[in-house]
Amino acid sequence: MSRDATPAATAPARAPALPLAWLKRHRAWLAAAVLLLVLPHLPGLDGGYGRSLLTQMGITAVFALSYNRLLGHAGRLSFGHAVYFGLGAYGTIHFIRWVNDGLAVPIMLAPLAGAAAGLVFGILFGSVTTRKAGTIFALITLGIVELVHSSAFLLHGFFGGEEGVSADRTWGPELLGITLGPQIEVYYLVAAWALVAAALMYGFLRTPLGRLCNAVRDNPERAEFIGYNPQRVRFIAFCVSATFAGLAGGLFAINYEIVSAEAVGPLRSASVLIATVIGGIHHFLGPVIGAVVLVWLQVNLSSFTSAWLLYFGLFFMAIVVFAPGGLAGLVMMHAPIARTRAFLSVLAAYAAAALPAAVMLIGASLLIEMNYILSTKPEVGRVFPLYGIEMNTATPWPWLAAAVLLVGGFFGFRRTWPWVARAWERAAAEAATGGRAP
Repeated sequence: MSRDATPAATAPARAPALPLAWLKRHRAWLAAAVLLLVLPHLPGLDGGYGRSLLTQMGITAVFALSYNRLLGHAGRLSFGHAVYFGLGAYGTIHFIRWVNDGLAVPIMLAPLAGAAAGLVFGILFGSVTTRKAGTIFALITLGIVELVHSSAFLLHGFFGGEEGVSADRTWGPELLGITLGPQIEVYYLVAAWALVAAALMYGFLRTPLGRLCNAVRDNPERAEFIGYNPQRVRFIAFCVSATFAGLAGGLFAINYEIVSAEAVGPLRSASVLIATVIGGIHHFLGPVIGAVVLVWLQVNLSSFTSAWLLYFGLFFMAIVVFAPGGLAGLVMMHAPIARTRAFLSVLAAYAAAALPAAVMLIGASLLIEMNYILSTKPEVGRVFPLYGIEMNTATPWPWLAAAVLLVGGFFGFRRTWPWVARAWERAAAEAATGGRAP
């Protein structure tokens, strides 16, 4: 009796611990789900513009995460990842047209058609491209994206030529009363698929095959020596990456209801590469951060200035040169010192450096904007408003003021570097001693 009674007595006491353990283990994913639920209702994001912006960020985040499975995880630089994004978008838009013609499948499941298209073409092209590595692999992917992009104007039956292919996401069987008419419903559909895709990609990283991808990336000769085929591992990683890129293309097709040749073009391949590098290829959330920054800059800078591509290029160059680990790397760099008392002095040093840095950037922006307006908009003349101030560029004073702000801000910014360095040294020493001030 005593042996039978012991498990029965202890079972009720252990049962409540299981949900708590599961919640603790998955608290990051639960927090992400709550954040995605709340975001479209926050002030500034609760309108059509804000929700459309969030939807674009979600699509780009899935695309960037898929690309990083190839670049950061398998160590393969691709210039043609838009092929699988775009072909997934085309596959989805044709699937939606079939639904419009009477196929009894909810359009909420249409991104699976994009994932399937990405997988099929990933197998097709990956069987060729992954036979090579390094620069040759990158050049082959560049050739493939140019090939597919050119084919989009020739194969009208599938690509629709210059007009593209369109469909209606609201015309089909409803699931749970969701019509996908309002933007909020499209956002939640994209958010749900993005969360699922991120969880699956994170799970792939933790599998033995995912660990093996890292081994092949770091030392393919050693992986081959212990009995694994590096080309086969690269091929599997390539197919996984193409599958999720196709899923992102499917979400793109649902959001815009039209797909054109731009979706498979080299410009989209460049944008996902930039987003991934900006966010940080060595951190799982890096591509997500990069996608958010990329979309925000594209939407807001383009409405603020005609020279937004120049600013964007300068920002990308600054990240590559001064923060090769990306924005996620910058955040993680502060993790060891964030709990020290000396971290407040680091923040104070940053605040002191921010003022001259802002002055420097204002001076540089004035010079760029004046030159850009004079060279691209001659009809405006030599006198025009800029930042609320009327600039007479026929006189030397606006140019002199911008140069003074640029040079003076730079030297002031340069003077703050030793202060930042000393604050960092104190915080790092305190972190190394377990939180005790040195």
